[in-house]
Amino acid sequence: MRQRILIVDDETSIQELIKFNLEQAGFETEVANDGIEAIEKFESYKPDLIVLDLMLPGKDGYDVCKEIRRNSNVPIIMLTAKETELERVLGLELGADDYITKPFSPLELVARIKAVLRRASTQDDPEENEYQVGNISLQVDTREVRVDGNLVELTRKEFDLLHIFMKNVNKVLTREVLLQKVWGYEYEGETRTVDVHIRHLRRKLGPEGETRIETIHGVGYKLRGN
Repeated sequence: MRQRILIVDDETSIQELIKFNLEQAGFETEVANDGIEAIEKFESYKPDLIVLDLMLPGKDGYDVCKEIRRNSNVPIIMLTAKETELERVLGLELGADDYITKPFSPLELVARIKAVLRRASTQDDPEENEYQVGNISLQVDTREVRVDGNLVELTRKEFDLLHIFMKNVNKVLTREVLLQKVWGYEYEGETRTVDVHIRHLRRKLGPEGETRIETIHGVGYKLRGN
Protein backbone atom coordinates (compact mmCIF):
# COMPACT_ATOMS: atom_id res chain seq x y z
CA MET A 1 0.00 0.00 0.00
CA ARG A 2 1.32 3.42 -0.97
CA GLN A 3 1.98 5.90 1.82
CA ARG A 4 -0.39 8.85 1.97
CA ILE A 5 0.79 12.45 2.04
CA LEU A 6 -1.53 15.36 2.82
CA ILE A 7 -0.38 18.58 1.12
CA VAL A 8 -1.64 21.77 2.79
CA ASP A 9 -0.98 24.95 0.80
CA ASP A 10 -3.15 27.73 -0.60
CA GLU A 11 -1.02 28.23 -3.72
CA THR A 12 -2.16 26.03 -6.61
CA SER A 13 1.27 26.08 -8.27
CA ILE A 14 2.95 24.81 -5.09
CA GLN A 15 0.27 22.15 -4.62
CA GLU A 16 0.74 20.86 -8.15
CA LEU A 17 4.55 20.90 -7.91
CA ILE A 18 4.58 18.89 -4.68
CA LYS A 19 1.78 16.57 -5.82
CA PHE A 20 3.53 15.74 -9.11
CA ASN A 21 6.90 15.00 -7.51
CA LEU A 22 5.43 12.92 -4.69
CA GLU A 23 3.31 10.83 -7.03
CA GLN A 24 6.35 10.32 -9.26
CA ALA A 25 8.13 9.03 -6.14
CA GLY A 26 5.35 6.52 -5.50
CA PHE A 27 3.27 8.32 -2.87
CA GLU A 28 -0.49 8.82 -2.79
CA THR A 29 -1.52 12.44 -2.22
CA GLU A 30 -4.43 14.58 -1.09
CA VAL A 31 -4.63 18.38 -1.05
CA ALA A 32 -6.11 20.91 1.40
CA ASN A 33 -6.34 24.61 0.55
CA ASP A 34 -6.58 26.15 4.02
CA GLY A 35 -6.17 25.34 7.69
CA ILE A 36 -9.78 24.37 8.35
CA GLU A 37 -9.83 21.99 5.38
CA ALA A 38 -6.48 20.62 6.56
CA ILE A 39 -8.01 19.46 9.87
CA GLU A 40 -10.98 17.93 8.04
CA LYS A 41 -8.75 16.10 5.53
CA PHE A 42 -6.42 14.94 8.29
CA GLU A 43 -9.32 13.28 10.09
CA SER A 44 -10.88 11.70 6.98
CA TYR A 45 -7.80 10.90 4.86
CA LYS A 46 -5.58 9.67 7.72
CA PRO A 47 -2.25 10.57 6.07
CA ASP A 48 1.11 9.04 6.92
CA LEU A 49 2.71 12.51 6.75
CA ILE A 50 1.59 16.12 6.32
CA VAL A 51 3.37 18.80 4.29
CA LEU A 52 2.04 21.95 5.96
CA ASP A 53 2.44 25.53 4.74
CA LEU A 54 2.90 28.06 7.50
CA MET A 55 0.89 30.93 6.01
CA LEU A 56 -2.67 29.73 5.41
CA PRO A 57 -6.05 31.49 5.30
CA GLY A 58 -8.54 30.83 8.07
CA LYS A 59 -6.22 28.92 10.39
CA ASP A 60 -2.46 29.21 9.99
CA GLY A 61 0.06 26.37 9.99
CA TYR A 62 0.99 26.93 13.63
CA ASP A 63 -2.62 26.46 14.77
CA VAL A 64 -3.08 23.42 12.51
CA CYS A 65 0.09 21.82 13.87
CA LYS A 66 -0.93 22.55 17.46
CA GLU A 67 -4.41 21.07 16.97
CA ILE A 68 -3.12 17.91 15.28
CA ARG A 69 -0.48 17.41 17.97
CA ARG A 70 -3.16 17.23 20.67
CA ASN A 71 -4.19 13.80 19.41
CA SER A 72 -1.62 12.55 16.92
CA ASN A 73 2.10 12.10 16.33
CA VAL A 74 1.74 11.98 12.54
CA PRO A 75 4.96 13.40 11.00
CA ILE A 76 4.68 17.04 9.89
CA ILE A 77 7.04 18.94 7.58
CA MET A 78 6.43 22.69 7.58
CA LEU A 79 6.82 24.88 4.50
CA THR A 80 7.70 28.50 5.16
CA ALA A 81 8.58 31.51 3.05
CA LYS A 82 10.19 33.08 6.11
CA GLU A 83 13.83 32.42 6.90
CA THR A 84 14.02 33.81 10.43
CA GLU A 85 15.25 31.55 13.18
CA LEU A 86 12.22 32.44 15.31
CA GLU A 87 9.82 31.03 12.70
CA ARG A 88 11.76 27.77 12.48
CA VAL A 89 12.12 27.40 16.24
CA LEU A 90 8.42 28.06 16.86
CA GLY A 91 7.41 25.46 14.29
CA LEU A 92 9.73 22.86 15.80
CA GLU A 93 8.57 23.71 19.31
CA LEU A 94 4.94 23.12 18.32
CA GLY A 95 5.83 19.63 17.15
CA ALA A 96 6.86 19.85 13.49
CA ASP A 97 9.35 17.13 12.57
CA ASP A 98 11.17 19.21 9.97
CA TYR A 99 10.86 22.40 7.94
CA ILE A 100 11.87 23.53 4.48
CA THR A 101 12.05 27.10 3.20
CA LYS A 102 10.47 28.33 -0.05
CA PRO A 103 11.65 28.31 -2.75
CA PHE A 104 12.71 24.70 -2.32
CA SER A 105 14.02 21.85 -4.43
CA PRO A 106 11.25 19.27 -5.02
CA LEU A 107 13.88 16.52 -4.88
CA GLU A 108 15.07 17.75 -1.49
CA LEU A 109 11.49 17.80 -0.19
CA VAL A 110 10.93 14.22 -1.38
CA ALA A 111 14.20 13.16 0.27
CA ARG A 112 13.21 14.80 3.55
CA ILE A 113 9.77 13.19 3.46
CA LYS A 114 11.33 9.77 2.94
CA ALA A 115 13.79 10.38 5.78
CA VAL A 116 11.09 11.49 8.22
CA LEU A 117 8.87 8.52 7.31
CA ARG A 118 11.82 6.15 7.64
CA ARG A 119 12.61 7.51 11.07
CA ALA A 120 8.96 7.32 12.17
CA SER A 121 8.78 3.64 11.24
CA THR A 122 12.11 2.65 12.81
CA GLN A 123 12.21 1.26 16.31
CA ASP A 124 15.59 0.59 17.86
CA ASP A 125 16.06 -2.18 20.43
CA PRO A 126 12.38 -3.15 20.70
CA GLU A 127 13.19 -5.68 23.43
CA GLU A 128 13.88 -2.77 25.81
CA ASN A 129 10.53 -1.28 26.75
CA GLU A 130 11.25 0.57 29.99
CA TYR A 131 14.09 2.87 31.00
CA GLN A 132 14.77 4.52 34.34
CA VAL A 133 17.42 7.14 35.10
CA GLY A 134 17.10 8.89 38.43
CA ASN A 135 13.48 9.91 38.82
CA ILE A 136 12.91 9.96 35.04
CA SER A 137 11.11 6.93 33.58
CA LEU A 138 10.39 6.24 29.91
CA GLN A 139 7.95 3.67 28.49
CA VAL A 140 8.61 2.89 24.82
CA ASP A 141 5.37 1.16 23.80
CA THR A 142 3.10 3.86 25.23
CA ARG A 143 5.58 6.69 24.57
CA GLU A 144 5.08 7.94 28.11
CA VAL A 145 7.62 9.83 30.19
CA ARG A 146 7.23 10.44 33.91
CA VAL A 147 9.21 12.48 36.41
CA ASP A 148 8.60 11.52 40.04
CA GLY A 149 5.61 9.53 38.77
CA ASN A 150 4.03 12.55 37.08
CA LEU A 151 3.30 12.32 33.35
CA VAL A 152 5.29 14.76 31.20
CA GLU A 153 4.00 15.67 27.74
CA LEU A 154 6.75 15.62 25.11
CA THR A 155 6.68 16.16 21.36
CA ARG A 156 7.67 13.27 19.10
CA LYS A 157 11.22 14.55 18.68
CA GLU A 158 11.67 15.36 22.37
CA PHE A 159 10.62 11.81 23.24
CA ASP A 160 12.95 10.34 20.61
CA LEU A 161 15.87 12.41 21.93
CA LEU A 162 15.26 11.28 25.49
CA HIS A 163 14.92 7.68 24.30
CA ILE A 164 18.34 7.87 22.59
CA PHE A 165 19.90 9.43 25.69
CA MET A 166 18.45 6.78 28.01
CA LYS A 167 19.76 3.99 25.77
CA ASN A 168 23.20 5.59 25.89
CA VAL A 169 23.54 6.72 29.50
CA ASN A 170 26.89 8.38 30.29
CA LYS A 171 27.90 8.32 26.62
CA VAL A 172 28.70 11.57 24.82
CA LEU A 173 26.50 11.97 21.73
CA THR A 174 27.46 14.54 19.11
CA ARG A 175 24.87 16.79 17.53
CA GLU A 176 25.50 15.07 14.21
CA VAL A 177 24.79 11.64 15.72
CA LEU A 178 21.60 12.92 17.34
CA LEU A 179 20.44 14.44 14.04
CA GLN A 180 21.04 11.17 12.23
CA LYS A 181 19.38 8.98 14.87
CA VAL A 182 16.40 11.19 15.64
CA TRP A 183 15.77 12.97 12.33
CA GLY A 184 16.93 10.07 10.17
CA TYR A 185 19.35 11.96 7.94
CA GLU A 186 22.30 14.29 8.10
CA TYR A 187 21.91 18.05 8.08
CA GLU A 188 24.60 19.95 6.24
CA GLY A 189 25.93 22.71 8.46
CA GLU A 190 23.33 23.95 10.94
CA THR A 191 22.71 21.76 13.97
CA ARG A 192 20.87 24.32 16.08
CA THR A 193 17.68 22.30 15.77
CA VAL A 194 19.19 19.80 18.26
CA ASP A 195 20.00 22.57 20.74
CA VAL A 196 16.46 23.93 20.51
CA HIS A 197 14.85 20.56 21.19
CA ILE A 198 17.20 19.77 24.07
CA ARG A 199 16.52 23.15 25.67
CA HIS A 200 12.79 22.42 25.65
CA LEU A 201 13.34 18.83 26.81
CA ARG A 202 15.36 20.03 29.80
CA ARG A 203 12.71 22.55 30.74
CA LYS A 204 9.90 20.00 30.58
CA LEU A 205 11.84 17.50 32.70
CA GLY A 206 12.44 20.16 35.35
CA PRO A 207 15.50 20.26 37.66
CA GLU A 208 16.28 16.61 36.91
CA GLY A 209 16.54 17.36 33.19
CA GLU A 210 18.65 20.46 33.76
CA THR A 211 21.22 18.56 35.82
CA ARG A 212 21.25 15.20 34.03
CA ILE A 213 21.40 16.31 30.38
CA GLU A 214 24.89 17.77 30.29
CA THR A 215 26.36 19.95 27.55
CA ILE A 216 29.80 18.79 26.46
CA HIS A 217 31.11 22.01 24.94
CA GLY A 218 32.33 21.72 21.38
CA VAL A 219 31.12 18.11 21.14
CA GLY A 220 27.50 17.45 22.06
CA TYR A 221 25.49 16.15 25.00
CA LYS A 222 25.28 13.25 27.43
CA LEU A 223 22.74 11.95 29.93
CA ARG A 224 24.36 11.47 33.32
CA GLY A 225 23.41 8.18 34.93
CA ASN A 226 22.65 7.34 38.54
